[in-house]
Amino acid sequence: MKIIKANGKNEYELLRQLKARSSETDQKVTDVVNDIIANVRRFGDEAVREYTMRFDGRLPKQTVLEKEDLAVYLDEADESFKQALLHAAENIRDFHARQVQQSWMTTKKSGVVLGQRIRGLHRVGIYVPGGTAAYPSSVLMNAIPAKIAGVGEIVMVTPPGKDGLPNPAIMAAAAVAGVDRVFQIGGAQAVAALAYGTDTVPKVDKIVGPGNIFVATAKRLLYGTVDIDMIAGPSEILIVADETAQAPFLAADLMSQAEHDPMASAVLITTSENLARATVREIERQVKYLERQEIIERSLNDYGQIIVCDTIRQALAFADEFAPEHLELCVENPLFYVGLVDNAGSVFLGNYSPEPLGDYYAGPNHVLPTSGTARYFSPLSVDSFLKKSSFIYYTGEELSKARRDIQCLAEAEGLTAHANSIKVRFE
Repeated sequence: MKIIKANGKNEYELLRQLKARSSETDQKVTDVVNDIIANVRRFGDEAVREYTMRFDGRLPKQTVLEKEDLAVYLDEADESFKQALLHAAENIRDFHARQVQQSWMTTKKSGVVLGQRIRGLHRVGIYVPGGTAAYPSSVLMNAIPAKIAGVGEIVMVTPPGKDGLPNPAIMAAAAVAGVDRVFQIGGAQAVAALAYGTDTVPKVDKIVGPGNIFVATAKRLLYGTVDIDMIAGPSEILIVADETAQAPFLAADLMSQAEHDPMASAVLITTSENLARATVREIERQVKYLERQEIIERSLNDYGQIIVCDTIRQALAFADEFAPEHLELCVENPLFYVGLVDNAGSVFLGNYSPEPLGDYYAGPNHVLPTSGTARYFSPLSVDSFLKKSSFIYYTGEELSKARRDIQCLAEAEGLTAHANSIKVRFE
């Protein structure tokens, strides 16, 4: 892993490279996904079955799993795994329950009534990858906030295994999270089926959850037909560390993100050159014992870096430019600095708050903005599954008081029919 010295230029060249990586698009993928979407929209279940056979090799033994089917998988799960799911779910519920908003109404002395009505979406679809990229934790992180928001129905799609059966761990997580139905379909065809609806798959209002480039492209192309959570890029972590940090911890945390994908980025910025060198040695030592060594080494070589800077505030300025998905502050008194960080998906404070704590257990959501979008996007939350409507009630007397202002504004915009809508009420 390369070590560089921050000079106001070197470190920002890294950001340029990461942005170029994230902005790459594959027109061939887009063309393929456009065809899949068009066929699913036209032929529905028939097209979904055809693509399932083509991409997954066989049709599932059971296309739809209901709540009672999911409960069986939970009952049969290993007891330690079941307890881990239940404990994580409890923490996730507790955190997200604090995000709940209430509808409100205000009445003025004049008789005017104004307000906002907040309620959950009618139906939401959750995409969950299958195969080696099966993440039960993502089921919890996507479904539990939706449940708390009051979503009427939560539908999950996930590709069948090579044996035509679902992943048992994912099904157990779906039972814990309160998913209503699971369809064993995957890929861009599953996203299109959720967006348009078929005879079997119900149409949803929003699609959330991670997926490969075909799934991500389908979500991007269907945004507007259906709402989506975000377009996720490669995973990333930035660690800010001073001399109080411990090299074994830093090395382990960098590699925990690098193992996701060869395009993942893991970056350390530190005020200690000795710590930088010690971290490189620790990576070389620890990586030998990790199953995804090849992926980790490619990621760290292509998109990883260790930056040595002069001060923590210099490091935090770089962090705000980076706007990372995950930001670890492995510094003395990290709570002092958290208020200085504006752009980050999730912030991990101190030497004993590693990123996997957030991925699996602590409670805050692990569906986070990537590729610098933490400058303006937020993590998945209860808000992601809500819709809001405002309402207005005016008496004739109060409208009369406001009519000249309204007509003046409407006429200034050249919208005389708007002005007339007010005018005719007082002729």
